[in-house]
Amino acid sequence: MSTASPGGGRSLPVEQVEPLEDEWLVVIDPQAVFADPGTSPWGSPMWAQTMPRIARLATAYAGRVVVTRFVADPGLGGSWADYYDDWQFALVPDGDPLYAVVPELAHLTDHVVTEPTFGKWTAGLRAVIGDQPRFALAGVATDCCVISTALPAADAGASVRVVAEACAGSSIAMHEQALGAMSMFAPQVTIL
Repeated sequence: MSTASPGGGRSLPVEQVEPLEDEWLVVIDPQAVFADPGTSPWGSPMWAQTMPRIARLATAYAGRVVVTRFVADPGLGGSWADYYDDWQFALVPDGDPLYAVVPELAHLTDHVVTEPTFGKWTAGLRAVIGDQPRFALAGVATDCCVISTALPAADAGASVRVVAEACAGSSIAMHEQALGAMSMFAPQVTIL
């Protein structure tokens, strides 16, 4: 089933999303910390219905699937110090189960990039997919790590297709707002 997309149209059902030639799939932060609102205050209420869609995409993109992970780094300083004052539960080591990739995706992942920032358009991701690649984007949270990856990537010359049905926001309203914001960057960012 498709969902409403920014501008009142319908998003493309994930079953109809096919990899383009040389296109990667980048799945943003499919981790325990974001998967269950009962486990973590960062858990997305949209995750349960989104996870099977991400797994379907990962199967379609086999060999070209990058999963990113967020891990806390209180040593970043600046505004991150205030951030971790508010979210002290997240100050656990990288190997803590809170930061584990969800089991449903672990076996479908070809590359893992771990970063201590919201946006994942970093040297680590570019080392895998290139400086100006084509990539489909899925994951969590649409209104945080997904949008903060899509926009800098597009600004650097990447072609980004955001698979709306394979993204989970912190709420449905925030998810829709983030999709709307990203839709303003067409044709570099396309909302499917």
